[in-house]
Amino acid sequence: MKREFLQNFKVGDQPLPDAIIQAILDEHGKGIEREKAKYSDYDTIKEQLATARITIQGYKDQDIDGIKKAAADWEEKYNTAVETHKQQLADMAFSSTLKDAIASMKGKNATAISALLNVEDLKKSKNQEADIRSALEALKKDSGYLFEDETGPSPYAPGPGTQSAPKATGMDAIRAAAGLKSKDQGEINYA
Repeated sequence: MKREFLQNFKVGDQPLPDAIIQAILDEHGKGIEREKAKYSDYDTIKEQLATARITIQGYKDQDIDGIKKAAADWEEKYNTAVETHKQQLADMAFSSTLKDAIASMKGKNATAISALLNVEDLKKSKNQEADIRSALEALKKDSGYLFEDETGPSPYAPGPGTQSAPKATGMDAIRAAAGLKSKDQGEINYA
């Protein structure tokens, strides 16, 4: 709608005032913008249609059997990658479970302990945690030196006894190392 069109309208003998004409034009402009917004993606859709036509034309020239073979190859690669990834995740979970079990049983060297276990059988186990624990307990019976002792101090370890060890001087330590008696036990003088 144009301004000149509205200026030709009269109310009685008077033409429409400019304020009313402007208000009508503004409202009409809003309506046009609202309708244009509905079709704002027209150019994008037109470009997509042209691209689709070119793509379709390209498909007409392609070897369908070759495409099917390529799709099958990619599907096989995908399935292999998925299986490899699942196996890696399972190995990581098993490794974590094994290390946690070794740590809970106070193993001294997880690598050495793992080397003595039949890891492949434990990985295939239905109840890994229980089987790992029983394998570690069996290993602890056979090779207890790989685990920290939970029974307490060694019977030979110094403890809060009633006797105190005699204080050795530097010369006494040398004599003891040489197999000689200390001064307190009677000295042998060869001079």
